Amino acid sequence: MRFLLQPCRLAVVTVLAFLLAMAGTQAVAAPVPSSSGFSFPYAGSPRYLAATPTEIASGGLLHRPLGQKMADAIALRLGLNKADAFTPKQYLEFISGGGVGGQKEPAALVDASVRILTNTVGRPLFADVNGVVTPTVLASYGLFVTKDGWLESPAYATAPTRLVNTVIAPGGYMGTWMRANGATRSLRMLYRSAFPVEAAYGFLAQQISGEAQLAPNAKDGVCSEVGMSMAPALWATNFALIWTLNPKLAADMPARWAPIPDAVANAILSSPTGRVRYADYASFLR
Repeated sequence: MRFLLQPCRLAVVTVLAFLLAMAGTQAVAAPVPSSSGFSFPYAGSPRYLAATPTEIASGGLLHRPLGQKMADAIALRLGLNKADAFTPKQYLEFISGGGVGGQKEPAALVDASVRILTNTVGRPLFADVNGVVTPTVLASYGLFVTKDGWLESPAYATAPTRLVNTVIAPGGYMGTWMRANGATRSLRMLYRSAFPVEAAYGFLAQQISGEAQLAPNAKDGVCSEVGMSMAPALWATNFALIWTLNPKLAADMPARWAPIPDAVANAILSSPTGRVRYADYASFLR
């Protein structure tokens, strides 16, 4: 069993909830199914919650990817159509900074973000850990290791997966590139899917989660933490984006979430910077 020394953290949401109403999200005040363990706003819209990962029940599935069959089924539930995703040519041009109006820097942020969010079995990231280049796979925890050895949430302030928000924001680089490169159908699909609803919940979750950017969960009376990328709202947002770019890569996203081991979660939450050195906590992580 898992026990944290402090009581379960609660999401304190005030007037910021107004942002969701302004964004036109459905069922803002609807109750969250007790089986999920996630509360508002981390759970996202109740309409899409069943399409997001559940807690891992077997250690053998830790960091395992969805697989294409499951990803295809989830895409349909989120309102995504494979026929309207990027073509292979469009994806390669977008991710390399090519095409009309292409730019290398935002393209590199998208590429790095996809790699972090698909850090599942068979897709390790590599980090300098005490001078040794080390493969790491931590996606089910909602954590990743930076190239210079920091263990952090993908929503951490300086992570590519956080910085990319400016690239994918309405009116930003991504939408401009899509309109200029024959991907208007892809853009229209994305904004008719669960993406705008879940992104609004995800934005609010990030605003209230401090430096550490961990999501609290209270499932079956047990308190635990998971990195923000595995909170349902953020997971669905990221899935919709990656699916739009490349459905095959969306199939590499984690199929289940796993609670961060208590020693690691408590260290991240108590760290003044919201992250810790991976080398100090690698032994707790599988």
